[in-house]
Amino acid sequence: MARYRDRVGNDRFIPAAHDENYENAAPPPAGDARAALLRQALLGARGRVLQFAKQTPPPAAPPRAQRSPRTAPRRACATPFRVLAAPGLRDDFYLDLVCWSRLDVIAVGLGSRVRLYRASNLKELCDVGIGDAVASLAWSPDGRRLAVGCASGRIALYDVGRGVVVTPANGHRGRVGCLDWRGDVLASGSRDRGVACRDVRVSPRKTVARWKAHRQEVCGLRWSPGGDALATGGNDNAVRVWSASKLGAGAQELQGHGAAVKALAWSPHHRGRLATGGGTADRSIKIWDAARGLRLSTVDTGSQVCALAWSSAEDALVSAHGYSLNQILIWRLPELARDGVLAGHGKRVLYLALSPDSRVAVTGAGDESLRFWACFGRRRSGPGGLLECGGIR
Repeated sequence: MARYRDRVGNDRFIPAAHDENYENAAPPPAGDARAALLRQALLGARGRVLQFAKQTPPPAAPPRAQRSPRTAPRRACATPFRVLAAPGLRDDFYLDLVCWSRLDVIAVGLGSRVRLYRASNLKELCDVGIGDAVASLAWSPDGRRLAVGCASGRIALYDVGRGVVVTPANGHRGRVGCLDWRGDVLASGSRDRGVACRDVRVSPRKTVARWKAHRQEVCGLRWSPGGDALATGGNDNAVRVWSASKLGAGAQELQGHGAAVKALAWSPHHRGRLATGGGTADRSIKIWDAARGLRLSTVDTGSQVCALAWSSAEDALVSAHGYSLNQILIWRLPELARDGVLAGHGKRVLYLALSPDSRVAVTGAGDESLRFWACFGRRRSGPGGLLECGGIR
């Protein structure tokens, strides 16, 4: 240690720990040189423990993920854009008195008369006679012929362009409350519990099939969009689906309703999917896979289901209701979730039809009025002055 005493400023020199030959270690630097080395070792290039500098801006936040815009739920206009008086429109659950053709003509049954409506033009098509009354109406797919079912059981076919009866068809022994077409084949359902099918190309007087379909009155009847199946609903609370290849035999029965089933509608979007609605004691709408007899969903609507229509514009269902809410509902599918409430009728909303583009609904009620609703946006086409006159008289 003697040699350290000969040097200046070496009082705290510590040799490197890895240098085992302490005696041969280099002497510590003296004065300013030693201070410079310590500063370099401790502070690096900064040279100071604290220093003033311009504040560095914080790094930019990473861009937020863009959320996909939520599709706003469709909102139908809650008030009708037309209200028309329809004196003589009967308040009867078992009738079907309003229909809308492919050619944009609306037919309405008022007592014994049938009136046709297009734009601001109104004309009377026929009068079924004293002592009888119109019970059901159905346009042919081409919109040129109108089938009229009567309370007496008669069925008449009208050529609308010529305004004449083509041929009175043999009907039923009771009221004909429902009609529907598949091409040139007309199906009819009656209070006599039977269903009859006739090919009008051959003869409206001859039936190609006739059978007892229900234990009570046949309340509703609809062909599937492809024409391969016929659904019927009865006052016996039953729904049956008949194959077009073997009408009258081997029906698929859909069980679950607790009241008469008048309201029937096939999906134009999903093959074999059927909607059914029950009467006052049931109040439910059910969606079925008709071919397999499977119930896909059900909802309690809170009131009598009088009519159903499945829109081709959107995958949505429109329902018309009687006791006790007297309203029209729109249902989003496949959830069968309520998507709109349309109110305004003072009595049961018994009749419902959609425009050719399925965007506008016309409803008829026991308050003897027709109301027009923009259920799925504005119409893409159609008569400019739709139903401008003040009523059907």
